[in-house]
Amino acid sequence: MELLAKTQNKTKLDRRLSVAPMMDRTDRHDRFFLRQLSPSALLYTEMITTGAILYGDKDRFLAFDPSEHPLSLQLGGSDASQLAECASIGEEWGYDEINLNVGCPSNRVQNARFGACLMKEPKTVSSCVTAMSRATSLPITVKTRIGVDDQDSWDDFDNFVDNVAGAGCTTFIIHARKAWLKGLSPKQNREIPPLVYETVYRLKRRRPELEIIINGGIMTVKETRDHLALVDGVMIGRAAYQNPWLLAELEQSVLGGKPPESRVGVLNRYIEYMECEILRGVPLYAMARHALGLFQGQRGARLWRRYISENGPRRGVGCEVVREALVNVENDF
Repeated sequence: MELLAKTQNKTKLDRRLSVAPMMDRTDRHDRFFLRQLSPSALLYTEMITTGAILYGDKDRFLAFDPSEHPLSLQLGGSDASQLAECASIGEEWGYDEINLNVGCPSNRVQNARFGACLMKEPKTVSSCVTAMSRATSLPITVKTRIGVDDQDSWDDFDNFVDNVAGAGCTTFIIHARKAWLKGLSPKQNREIPPLVYETVYRLKRRRPELEIIINGGIMTVKETRDHLALVDGVMIGRAAYQNPWLLAELEQSVLGGKPPESRVGVLNRYIEYMECEILRGVPLYAMARHALGLFQGQRGARLWRRYISENGPRRGVGCEVVREALVNVENDF
């Protein structure tokens, strides 16, 4: 299976439905798996720092299967020239969009002066967007929050968007929570600051020419459809990882696409992929863990998860573990 795609997909991106970039989640194996559930949703890489791309193993960080299109590369950084170089590299590797992370609140990201702390520096973000736009023909988008620390007023948020839009960014993916850079872990920052969807709706009303994608706490088809009545797109995060079948339901009801026939059919295609990857030296559990939520809400789901979690990490095991887990689940239906 060819994992390196170097031809650019020039079609206009449909951002009505996307899956959020999630650290230690949306790697290339997970994205291949998710693509079996939704042929149309826009997928994102994990955040990749400029240093990793410029000085690390590009194949490790940038390779993907052609079936993952449409696919966005999310970058982390604050140096305009480095971001521009990485945007150009992303285009060479065949990505469909370049996204700048201005929302991650982790200490490691703050210490490197990127992520959510950049909300305090709208001029810096504007310079980065300008440099990236000049370096590539791909769309440059920004993922951000509605505020950070005590800079959480409407005027602060509005000023940030105005500055970045003035640099040429026309698409904003907005996690509808503020970020606390001190005192809360990244996990707590996804749960404790309240969701304020109205701030995102207000931005869309004030700047209708901008493409506004809403993110944060969206768990169901109904919620997705309700948001789409007020903004341009919805980004699903943890719900897509915990209950991947939600993407199949959204593919049909929101995008009008053809969903997969069954969970088992999705799994069988993923097993074929995993067997190829195991021959390349990828451990089974590095891939199988992404499918733990496939049977969420179904009888036998707990047994499915437990069997793979207990047996998948063993050294040298193959897809027989997944097949054995599937037999146990099917027998419990």
